[in-house]
This record gives sequence, structure tokens and C-alpha cells, in this order.
Amino acid sequence: MQIGIFTVGDVTPDPVNGTTVTEHERIKNTVEIAKKSDDIGLDVFATGEHHNPPFVPSSPTTTLAYIGAQTKNLILSTSTTLITTNDPVKIAEDYATLQHLVDGRMDLMLGRGNTAPVYPWFGKDITKAVELTIENYQLLRKLWDEPVVNWEGKFRTPLQNFTATPAPLDGVAPFVWHGSIRTPEVAELAAYYGDGYFANNIFWPKEHYIRLINFYRQRYAHYGHGTAEQAIVGLGGQFFMRKNSQDAVNEFRPYFDVAPVYGHGPSLEDFTSQTPLTVGSPQQVLERTLEFADFFGDYQRQLFLVDHAGLPLKTVLEQLDLLGEILPTMREEFAKRRPANVPDAPTHTARVAARVAAAVDQEVTV
Repeated sequence: MQIGIFTVGDVTPDPVNGTTVTEHERIKNTVEIAKKSDDIGLDVFATGEHHNPPFVPSSPTTTLAYIGAQTKNLILSTSTTLITTNDPVKIAEDYATLQHLVDGRMDLMLGRGNTAPVYPWFGKDITKAVELTIENYQLLRKLWDEPVVNWEGKFRTPLQNFTATPAPLDGVAPFVWHGSIRTPEVAELAAYYGDGYFANNIFWPKEHYIRLINFYRQRYAHYGHGTAEQAIVGLGGQFFMRKNSQDAVNEFRPYFDVAPVYGHGPSLEDFTSQTPLTVGSPQQVLERTLEFADFFGDYQRQLFLVDHAGLPLKTVLEQLDLLGEILPTMREEFAKRRPANVPDAPTHTARVAARVAAAVDQEVTV
């Protein structure tokens, strides 16, 4: 199990003291949060990609490369790279470059993006979002897997005798997660290629995500990548902790009430009862997180959102300290319940080793 955090990079006024960090401060704070994640032993740090206020992470590879130079163990990822509005050639080259810079400590999550105005800003039509996702990913795979690409599609100028540079590190492309909150076509795409599927399990009731994840698992097995239980699944999560659970509720409530997406909507109590948001003691967060596998099956990656809605940097770092206290038990309990046939989370090192082993087997067979 890989455990980590993800950020959406919002610049939201602090509802308690009325201050708002600058874009500069928010970007710098993101780096400090990532470094703290590395210090406490988390496995993954992921940043979103947004091109509209109040969000600042418009250049994930720049941010992740800077973080990579200051961390030792973190897998650096995205919590979404926009497959619809980015050019697949630029994705291929940017993320392969990042892969080299951090010695393979990276992967990425692809998604359609849910901000409608972004599409025309990049010359795209939101009504073609699913078609763009499928075609752009087909091209991205070719760019990473084939040294010379000849390609023609519907949404981009053709490529003739094109080579993306640099080639992926060790001849192994970055691992791809496909992120979705509601689109079965994305689950189908992940299953077809044998990629990971990430359900950002923070907004809606678990029953919605159970259907999507089960569909992905069934299709993963259908395409011959392994059993349904061996499919590679990741989940989002969200918490706010204090030693005393009522203190957590009292402190987090004003931030919840103004949070992007769900602020000014349901009450904190309704939202925590209907979604995985956990506001309480570290023990409550631990127990509820361990329940996720009861609903979704054993899975490989758990990411938490901890730094949004105007929460001060000091508070976010305190949240990470509390997560660090329960992290060993969380790992131990997840490991205890995982059957032997459920694979580990993918890493670059493991995927290179598998590629070498497959080549040796082929030579022996020949």
C-alpha cells in the first residue's frame, strides 16, 4: 500500500483570520508540505493541474521537479494531468524528462478535467472530452512505447517519423493512473491498457465509487491482465484531526463551510456521514480509512487531501505530524488483511525488474 497526500492548490481566504496567502506563498507552501510528507515517511505526493483561479498549480512538472530535488523517497505524481487539453507530445516529453530527473520516482494520473472554461482556452471542445481522452491517450502510449511514431487522428495534426525525446528512463514508461469521479469510459480505458484506476473518493457516497471500481476490476480481468482482485486501484480520502475529536470538529467547521466545490452546501455532519471525509481523532481516521477496503476491495494507493480551504501552513503540517503517528499502524493493518495474490503498488524499480525478467524468459523460450 502506498500512502500519501494530494493537493488541489487552491488559494482560499482563511475564514478564521481573514487573510489570504499570495500565489507565491501558496506555491512555496506546497513545496514545504511535500518535504514534510517525505520527512514523516509518506510514499506519494501528488499535485493537481489547474489553469483557473483560485488554483495555482498550472505547471505540475516544474513543481514536482523542484520538489524531487529536495526529497529522497517520495513518489511524485499528479492528481490530475489533463489528457484532454494538453498535447500528448508535450505530456510524453515533460513527464519522461521528470522521470529522468527524479530517477524514476514518479508516475502520473490522467483525467479529463471538470472545469468547462479550460477547454476553449486550449482550443478544445468539452463535448468531445471522452473522445479526446481516448485518442490522446492512444497517442501518448505510442510516443512512450515506440521509438518512431507515424500517427493520424481526429483532433491533432498528423505525426510522421516522429521521435519523442527523451525516451522513458530504462525503457519503461511512467506508470499511469486514470482518475475519474463519474465516467465509466475512463475506467474502461484504464482496464484496456492494464493501467491503474484512481477513484477520487472524497465527494460522493461510497456506493457510487463501488460501482465504478467494480466495473474497472471486471474489465481489467476481461482484457487478460489478471484477476479482478489484481487490478490496480487507488482511492482519494480527506481528514482533519486533533487529539480530541470535538476540537477537530470545532476547528475545521469554518474551513469546511467555505471549501471549494462543497462549501456553502451540505453541513459538515451530513457530508461526513455520506462521504469518506473524517473529522475527529487520529484513531477515528485510522479506523475509517481501514474500512475502505471492506467496500472497494484490497487496493494499492491511498491519497489524502489535507491542505485546502484556506487552512494555514502551520495547521497542515500539524495534520501531517498526526498522520505520521498513525502511519505505521495503518501500514501494518493494511498489510495484514491483504491476500497474497493482490499485487503491490507499482514502482519504477519493480517495473524495470519485471521487464528484465520477461526478456530473460523470452530468451530462454527461444
